[in-house]
Amino acid sequence: MLTIAIDAMGGDFGPAPIVEGTLQALKERQFKALLVGDINVLKPLIPQEYLAKISFVEASDILDMHEAATNALKRKETSIYKAVDLVKDKVADAVVSMGHSGATMSLATLRIGRLKGVLRPAIATIMPTAVPGKLSLVLDVGANVDCKAEHLAQFAIMGETYAKDVLKIAQPKVGLLSNGEEESKGNETTKEAFAILKKLESFVGNVEGNNVFDGSVDVIVCDGFVGNILLKASEGVADSITKIIKQNVRRSPLAIAGAVLMRKVFKVLKKQVDYAEYGGAPLIGINGCAIIGHGKSNAKAVKNAIYQAINFSSSGINTDIEQKLVLLEQ
Repeated sequence: MLTIAIDAMGGDFGPAPIVEGTLQALKERQFKALLVGDINVLKPLIPQEYLAKISFVEASDILDMHEAATNALKRKETSIYKAVDLVKDKVADAVVSMGHSGATMSLATLRIGRLKGVLRPAIATIMPTAVPGKLSLVLDVGANVDCKAEHLAQFAIMGETYAKDVLKIAQPKVGLLSNGEEESKGNETTKEAFAILKKLESFVGNVEGNNVFDGSVDVIVCDGFVGNILLKASEGVADSITKIIKQNVRRSPLAIAGAVLMRKVFKVLKKQVDYAEYGGAPLIGINGCAIIGHGKSNAKAVKNAIYQAINFSSSGINTDIEQKLVLLEQ
C-alpha cells in the first residue's frame, strides 16, 4: 500500500480543507496518509473512525506563501520540509502540498534529488480541450524560467512518458510551443530543440497556442516562463467567460430561461475548467513524486491531488523516463 505525505499546514485556508480532502480520498482509495503539521491542530479535525488510517508527523513551523522559496531550505521544522524529507527517506512514496509552490519545487529537487540523466525537473499541468474526454499536458509551467534546447527535449520525453504511463494515452502526440507551425518559426532555443526532437516518433512539430485546447496534440512543451503565462492566462480567460455569462444571463428573463435549459451544458463547462478537477501539478523528473497544488485548493482539489500522487507513484514512470533519456542521447 502506498504512503502519501501531505503538507497539512500549507494552503491559503489552513488545514481544514486539506484534512477534509484527505478524508474524502481515504473513503475511495486505499493508501496510508501521513499528515505533517501541528498535531494539536490536526487531530481535532479528524473523526474518531479515521484516526486508525492516518499517521502524524509533528512540524512546528509553517512557511508563509509570501516568503522567499530559498527560506524553505533553512527552515527544517516547516511542514513542507518535513513532508518532502519523508519521501527522501523512503518513508513515503509521494508528497502533496497546497502550500508554497516554489518551496515545494526547490525542496523536492534538492532533497529528493533528480532522476539519473535529468537536467531539470519540470512542472506539468493538465489542460481541458474542446474534444470530449480528451486532455492536454503542458510542461514546463513554472519550474524553469530560462531553458536550453536540451532541457526542452527532456521535457518532451518526460511529458510523453507521463501521458503514456499515468494518463494512459497509448500513442501521445508531442508538440513544441512556438509562434508558428513552420520549422523555421520560433527563437533560437526552440529551433535547436526542434532539431533534437526530430528523433522522437511522437514529435509532430511546432504547435501554436490554440492547439493547447483543440485536442490536436497531447503534450505541449515550452519553457517555464511561457508555460506559466499560458497557465495564468488560461485560468483568467475561463474565469472571465464564466463572469460574462452570469452577468448577461441576469439581464433578461429570456436569458434566465435559456440558462435553466442549458444547466447541463454549463455544468460540464464548469467541470472542465475547474482546477479542482485535476488537483495539482506533478513535478516530473525527481527521484520520487511531488504534487504541487493550488494555494486556494478546496477539499475536492486536495482529494484529486492525492489521487494524482497515487497514480503517479504506482505507474513506474520514473524508470521509464530514465530509460528513454538514454535513448535520446544516442
